[in-house]
Amino acid sequence: MEQKNCEICNAETCSAKQPKPNETQEEFIDRQKLEGRLCRIKHKIVVLSGKGGVGKSTIAVNLAFSLALAGKQVGLLDVDIHGPSVPQMLNLKNISMQAEGSLILPIEIGAIKVMSIAFFLPRADDPVIWRGPMKMSMIRQFLRDVAWGELDYLIIDAPPGTGDEPLSVCQLIEKMDGALIVTTPQEVALNAVRKSVNFCRQIKLPVLGVVENMSGFVCPKCGEVSEIFKTGGGEKMATDMQVPFLGRIPLDPEIGQACDEGAVFIKKFEKTHTADIFAKVIKPIVELESITKE
Repeated sequence: MEQKNCEICNAETCSAKQPKPNETQEEFIDRQKLEGRLCRIKHKIVVLSGKGGVGKSTIAVNLAFSLALAGKQVGLLDVDIHGPSVPQMLNLKNISMQAEGSLILPIEIGAIKVMSIAFFLPRADDPVIWRGPMKMSMIRQFLRDVAWGELDYLIIDAPPGTGDEPLSVCQLIEKMDGALIVTTPQEVALNAVRKSVNFCRQIKLPVLGVVENMSGFVCPKCGEVSEIFKTGGGEKMATDMQVPFLGRIPLDPEIGQACDEGAVFIKKFEKTHTADIFAKVIKPIVELESITKE
């Protein structure tokens, strides 16, 4: 049964045991519920990008499934309020949300629990026309009121940029493990991703690594990789910014096919060369739990 308050942790240093200065009783109870929920999630990782169109959601979805295939209990939270794409990538369309008392029940796919604002929209084409405070409130509800249960990892797919959504996530989750930042090789993307790195530094969020996506094109007939865009820009940027570089993922038509079909690339095309590359790129994130235990 889900705990409603912070009753799991016995640590004397737990910040949810006592009200903060100038915190009302109502605010204290709300924070207890939030921190009680997050206390049951071992690792929280946000996936960021400086600009749109770099494949950030694709990385987030495949990262979540890689963790699940490694035997982990995983939550996948889509906080892109205005352009949620995770449900499309997982073929979770026309889903009706269910609740149990005051709790929102996530959609479950095997060992993965999924939540997105798309599940609350009457029609997929309906826009969400909200300002910052409404988005902050929705993200708080996703973290506080969704029945996440015991998780090894919560992967959070944030919208592009350094605005309301990623900032709200990082303010609400005090003990975030870090950010995975996705870019493409072009300089226009690299300029934007540098801002994401500096965003993380300003809010003291560790950068777990940078992934260079769409790095070369994989021919569907011969498998040869051609450099449509220049490659290596992501690695150079990571070196210059002194953050880890996790590797390059090529522009593979089968990745786009999997996304459009609502299939997970690393499951549907697990025997391909690109899937092997993908597994190597995200391996440090998959191994985060064992590293922290040491």
